[in-house]
Amino acid sequence: MGRDFTSILDVSSDELHGLLDMALGMKRDGYPPVLKGQTLAMVFEKPSLRTRTSFEMAMRRLGGEGLYLSGHEVQMGEREPVRDVARVLSRMVQAIAARTYAHLTVTDLAKYADIPVINALSDDEHPCQAVADLLTLRERFGSLAGLQFAYIGDGNNVGRSLAYASVMTGAHLLISAPHGYELDHESMEIARALPGGGSVTQVADPHEAVRNVAAVYTDVWASMGQEHERTKRAEAFREFQVNAALIASAPSDALIMHDLPAHRGEEITDEVIESSRSIVWDQAENRMHAQQAILARILGGQ
Repeated sequence: MGRDFTSILDVSSDELHGLLDMALGMKRDGYPPVLKGQTLAMVFEKPSLRTRTSFEMAMRRLGGEGLYLSGHEVQMGEREPVRDVARVLSRMVQAIAARTYAHLTVTDLAKYADIPVINALSDDEHPCQAVADLLTLRERFGSLAGLQFAYIGDGNNVGRSLAYASVMTGAHLLISAPHGYELDHESMEIARALPGGGSVTQVADPHEAVRNVAAVYTDVWASMGQEHERTKRAEAFREFQVNAALIASAPSDALIMHDLPAHRGEEITDEVIESSRSIVWDQAENRMHAQQAILARILGGQ
């Protein structure tokens, strides 16, 4: 695994499997203090519950510390250039986790920093979320090879990272989004060219997409920064709500996934997310275990 983790594409198929193995092992057996004396700077332009808490707890469990720096405090690109932030932090901490609007901010941090940079979410990708999602599925089903699951909703950063990671781990992902909101052609081509034995397919009809899957995954229709499109998107995505009618088209044992926060009554109903088939809380917890593995591999040489 390389120094930085700005994209799922920064790891190989074998390395991604290794991260999942490590995360499962740490969750089962405990957390060696391999990061004692090390500090992770968390530069967050966007608010967060799971990402901040999971990174802080991951560092603490591994013997290190997390230092939270809000976007208001740092104001990258406004108060001072991204490259200056990267250089200053490189002199004081051992790694940076950046939660940003523009993916360019993450890649610029990685370009100018002398320490590892981890993408904690950008408009292009959410790689740590994808690792946690696949960890959750592997924990439930034992293997990802041949596993089929559906992602219903916007072809956004979460969908893109899931597409790449699914192919690399041998899983088969079906994406169903309204016309104009599908995962872009370039990302589909990149995903399909990746090694690993998995696949990604776009299916126009969400009921068809969920017909033979082990899990149904959804995300918000309007991500942070897209609030001005909320009314337009609500109309476009109306037939893509994960509700009782859609779940009735899936196998009776299909699980329900959501990366949270959920806009209940929009992309998913309260009935579905609170059902016994929901594993969204496992997903949330597994952010911490996934990030422990990522941090231990990058900073601890595990």
